[in-house]
Amino acid sequence: MTTAAPTFTLRRTGEIRAVSLDVDDTLVDYSTSSRAALAAMVGNADNWTLWQRITDEHCSRLLAGELQYESMRNIRTRAFFAALGEELDLAEATRRELHRQEVLAAGWRLFPDVVPCLEWLRATGLPLAAVSNASGRHQRVKIATLGLAQYFDTVLIAGEVGAAKPDRVIFDTACADLGVPQGDTVHIGDRLHADAIGARDAGMKGVWLNRQGPREGTLPAGIAAISSLAELPELLVCELSAASA
Repeated sequence: MTTAAPTFTLRRTGEIRAVSLDVDDTLVDYSTSSRAALAAMVGNADNWTLWQRITDEHCSRLLAGELQYESMRNIRTRAFFAALGEELDLAEATRRELHRQEVLAAGWRLFPDVVPCLEWLRATGLPLAAVSNASGRHQRVKIATLGLAQYFDTVLIAGEVGAAKPDRVIFDTACADLGVPQGDTVHIGDRLHADAIGARDAGMKGVWLNRQGPREGTLPAGIAAISSLAELPELLVCELSAASA
C-alpha cells in the first residue's frame, strides 16, 4: 500500500473518532499458519473443518469458565484425534499439541497490507483498539512478537474480558477504553457476523474485511465491505465520514 498519511486528522469530520480492528485473519494470516501447524501434527490439513469446529466448541467452553486455557488446548487435541478414531492419553496429546504450537508460532506472519494501514491510522491521530476473540497470554505474545502492540492504545482479548464478539460487551469495553462513543467508532474484521454485524449491533460502524473478494448478493444493512486494508483509508475518509452529511 502506498497511501500517504492524510494532511488532516479524521477527528475533524465529527464522524469517526476511533478505530477498532480484529487480529487473527485481519492483521495476522492466522489460517495459513494454523493449517500448516495442523498438517505438521496430523500429516495433512484435510480435516481443517473438523479442527475448526472442535476448536470453536472448546473455546466456547473456555469463555464459559469450564476450561483453563493451558489444559484446553490438550483436551481439544485429544477430542480432535478421538473424532478421527484415535484415542490418545494426555501425555501423547500434550506432545502433539506442543509440536503444533511450535510450528504455528514459527509461521506467524502479518498480511502485507497491515503495517502501511496501521502507520496511516496512527498518522491520523485516531485512537486504535485491537479486539480479538482469542484467549489471553498467547495472543498478547503473538501481538508483541509481530510488532503490533506499538500501534494500539488498548488490546481487548475475549479470554480476559470474559465475552467474545459478537457480544457487545467486548465492543463496549473497547470503546470505553478509547473514551469514544460507539457511534463514533468503526470496527474492521474478517468475520461478517462476529465482527461487522456484531459491531453494527453494538452501535458501531461495521466493516467486513473479505480477503476473498466481493461476494454475490447484497450486504446486510449498515455494513461496508473491503477486500484489503489498502482500501480502508479511502473508505474512512470518503464513505464513512460522509455517511451523515
